Amino acid sequence: MSGFFRRVGAIPWRSIAGEAFSRAFLVAQAFCAVHVVDHHLCSLAIVRGPSMLPAMNLAGDVVAVDRVSVRLGRVEPGDVVLMISPEDPRKAVAKRVVGMGGDSVTYLVDPGNSDAAKTVVVPQGHVWVQGDNIYASRDSRQFGAVPYGLITGKIFCRVWPLEGFGSIDSNQSQ
Repeated sequence: MSGFFRRVGAIPWRSIAGEAFSRAFLVAQAFCAVHVVDHHLCSLAIVRGPSMLPAMNLAGDVVAVDRVSVRLGRVEPGDVVLMISPEDPRKAVAKRVVGMGGDSVTYLVDPGNSDAAKTVVVPQGHVWVQGDNIYASRDSRQFGAVPYGLITGKIFCRVWPLEGFGSIDSNQSQ
């Protein structure tokens, strides 16, 4: 039995523990770097549903989201943004910015049933967002202007499906 303890005692435990700690610390650093990049610089998101047809697919697109532009105030009409839904804060939605604070926006009240239009002035610190498919989108026409703080990023590129890879058109008309 003393041979067993001699062999166990000969194992360089401090070296092994130091190496394990070093690798665990490296993994923790990698997770921190991924978190910072994903939440503060650029991330990927899946966008699905009919509200942004034809700019985005009904079945879903994987898009690249720029998180820096929003913090720098570089969001303007025509941009497609990812934002927290004002109706359900657990849900993220993609919409096109139609107006910024102080802008006058004219929109169809019920596009499927009438040509009645309404004009609103977007309050400061808010944006007016609409889906490209006005017949199948819940947007500012239903819930009003959205606080700028709900915008989490600006969508700048479709990543998947590959046949649609490329920038998202910011000049698409409503």
